[in-house]
Amino acid sequence: MYAILDIETTGGKFNEEGITEIAVYRYNGQEVVDQLSSLVNPLRDIQPFVERLTGINSKMLVNAPKFFELAKRIVEITEGCVIVAHNAEFDYRILQTEFRRLGYAFQSQSICTVALSQKLLPDAESYKLGNLVRSLGIPITDRHRAHGDALATLELFKLLLEKDSGKEIISTYVKELNKNKVSPKFLNIIEKLPSEIGVYYIHDSEGNIIYIGKSKNIKKRVLSHLTGDNAKAVKIQKKLARASYELCGNECIALLKEQHEIKSNQPVLNHALKYRHFAMGIRLDETTPYHRLIIEPVIHERQYLEVFKNKKDANRKLRIWIDTFELCESQTSLGNPNKACFGHGIKVCKGACVGDESTKAYNKRLENIQNELAYPLSNMLIIDKGKAQGEQSFIYIKESVFQGYGYFKLNHQIKTVEAIEKRLIPIDNNRDTQAVIRSFLRKQRYKKIIDLDTV
Repeated sequence: MYAILDIETTGGKFNEEGITEIAVYRYNGQEVVDQLSSLVNPLRDIQPFVERLTGINSKMLVNAPKFFELAKRIVEITEGCVIVAHNAEFDYRILQTEFRRLGYAFQSQSICTVALSQKLLPDAESYKLGNLVRSLGIPITDRHRAHGDALATLELFKLLLEKDSGKEIISTYVKELNKNKVSPKFLNIIEKLPSEIGVYYIHDSEGNIIYIGKSKNIKKRVLSHLTGDNAKAVKIQKKLARASYELCGNECIALLKEQHEIKSNQPVLNHALKYRHFAMGIRLDETTPYHRLIIEPVIHERQYLEVFKNKKDANRKLRIWIDTFELCESQTSLGNPNKACFGHGIKVCKGACVGDESTKAYNKRLENIQNELAYPLSNMLIIDKGKAQGEQSFIYIKESVFQGYGYFKLNHQIKTVEAIEKRLIPIDNNRDTQAVIRSFLRKQRYKKIIDLDTV
C-alpha cells in the first residue's frame, strides 16, 4: 500500500516551516482507495514568494483546520503505507516536523519519484514535476497546489511501477512489510487479489520473488497454487509470505509481461520459463537447391520462421503449410529427402521430391510463408483494452521490430513517436515475444491497428 503525498508550506527557515495544504492519496497498486485534501492553518506567516508560487494566502487559511485537527486522519490514511512523493525527503521531513511539535514520532518508509525517475527514465530532460509529467503526456492541473501535484505524482508513480520490470520497488516494499513475520493465513492473501487478468508475484519472507505467473483470473490461479498438491504448489505453500500483482488489461500484454519478467527476475520456482517459453521452432534451410523446412529444438544463434511450445504444435503448423502452400513433404523434416513423397503418388505434390519442379518456383512458395508471417505494417501500434475504464493499451512495432508496450488515456499521449517512446515499457524483441504477437494478430484479438506512417 502506498500513500501518495504532496505538501505546500509557508516557506521560511529550515524546520520552522508550517504546512498550508496537504493532499494524500492511499493507493493499493491498482486504484485509489482513500484520499485526503485540505488547506491547513499553519499559525504562522507565509513567505511572499510562496504566496506568489502557490496562490495560497493567509486570508484563505483563517478558517482552515489546524494541523492537530487533521493529525489523526493523516495517521489513518498513511497507516501501513510507504510514503511516495516527488522530492520525498522534503515532504516527509515537513510531516515529521509537524508531528514532532505534537509530541508524536511519525515513522514510515518513503519512496522518492525523483530518484525513481532518474533511474527508470534516464533520458528525461528535466526531473521537475511539472516538466517531467508534461513530457510524458500526463495532465497536471493546479500546479503548486497539493491536490494537483499529488495527482500528477500518482500518475507518474503508476508509470514508474510499470517500467520497473526488475520489480525493485515492490520487492523492497514487501521486504519491509514482512520483516520478522510471515502471514500464517493464506485466506488473507487471497482476499486481497483481484479476479482480473494480469501478472502475479509470489514473495517469500525476505520479499524476494520466487514465482511469477499470468492468469485471466489472478485470484483463482493463486488459490489453485495454495490448494494444490503437486510439487510446485507445495513449494509455493511452504515459502509464500505475500502475493502482489499488476493488472494488464488484456491477455497479450499479460503474456509478454510474464515472459519478460521471468527472464529478468529468474524466480527459483519458474524452471520452465526461465530461458525459453517456445522450445521448438521451424527454420528454413537454404543450403540445399530446394529449400527445406526443419523442425528442431530452438538453438539460440539460429533464425526461425515461427516457434512453438512443443513439437506437436510445430508438426501441426508444418502440415498446414504443406497443404496451404503446396509444398513437398520430402523437402521438410517430416519426410525422407531421398524418396518421393506420398503426395507425389496421389498427384498432389508438384514433383520437388523427384526433381520435376524448378527450384525457383518451389522456393518462391516458401517466400510466401515468410510474407504471411511478417507484421501487417512496419511501424504500427496495436491498440487494445487498458487496465482501467477510459484507458487503452498499445503494443509498439518500429521498423518491423517489437519495442514494448504501454498505456494511455488521451490520444495526444501517442500522437508522436517521441510521445509513444516516453510512455513505453521496453521489452526485448525475441522469438517468444514475436510468437505471442503473431498469434494475437492472426486471431484478431485486438481493438485496432494504427499505421504510424500515415499519422
